[in-house]
Amino acid sequence: MSTQHDWFKILTDCKNNVKDTIKPYLKTLNEPQPDLGEGAGGDAMKPVDLAAEKAIVNTLQKHEISFSLISEESGFKKYGNNPEDCYVTIDPIDGTTNLIRGLPFYASSIAISRKPFIADVYAALVTDLHHDIPYMAQENKGAYRDNERIKTSQVSNLQEAVIGMDLNTYKVVEIAPKVTDLIQQTRHIRHYGANALELCYVANGLTDAFVDIRGKIRTTDAAAGFLIVKEAGGIITDSKKQPINVKLDPKQTLNFVAAGNTKIHDTILGLVKL
Repeated sequence: MSTQHDWFKILTDCKNNVKDTIKPYLKTLNEPQPDLGEGAGGDAMKPVDLAAEKAIVNTLQKHEISFSLISEESGFKKYGNNPEDCYVTIDPIDGTTNLIRGLPFYASSIAISRKPFIADVYAALVTDLHHDIPYMAQENKGAYRDNERIKTSQVSNLQEAVIGMDLNTYKVVEIAPKVTDLIQQTRHIRHYGANALELCYVANGLTDAFVDIRGKIRTTDAAAGFLIVKEAGGIITDSKKQPINVKLDPKQTLNFVAAGNTKIHDTILGLVKL
């Protein structure tokens, strides 16, 4: 069974292979980056995206794992004799625009699940590729940053809190009024451009919450980060305070509020206009 694999070791191998594979691409960022068309998730693909995906797949195959791949780039693929043994949901490079522009905030996200649903994820890795820092979690085993256990923040006052918020959408005229009260009462709003890694910042207590109510973010971006936040002691619901269990699919979108503790989570939801 896939649950009996040493996922911390396997995911660490994935991290190392992705890091080594993308090194040549980081040396040519001042050159034009070819557009390889639209990926399964709807975004433009770059060579570095497909190279990172291949590195992950090759690593899993090296460990003789049968799996069904759910990728933001290539979509659905099956590997091995028992591909329903586990589902591997990946965003090979989250924050490709940051990477291409030389901004030091991009990641690789991998989620392992029993079934193709976000609530069934039981092992996860998000790697800060610029700083070579892995965030990992396993179900009921906690969350870790570079092998050290992490916990979410207990800050509950919006005047003190640092809140991540993604407003990157053509529907910003519709979305902005829903979060105006929250923005007005929060002194420190941030958005760095790689949502999987921003979720890990919540898990690590670097930020106190992350809000994305656009209905635009895909499950491939969020699947690994959700488990890491939960295992670090955080709370994640949709904007109506309901549990999230959507299908793992490159085109499946969702909205969420992830927070370090129940008090600030409730405060944020109380200020969001639905």
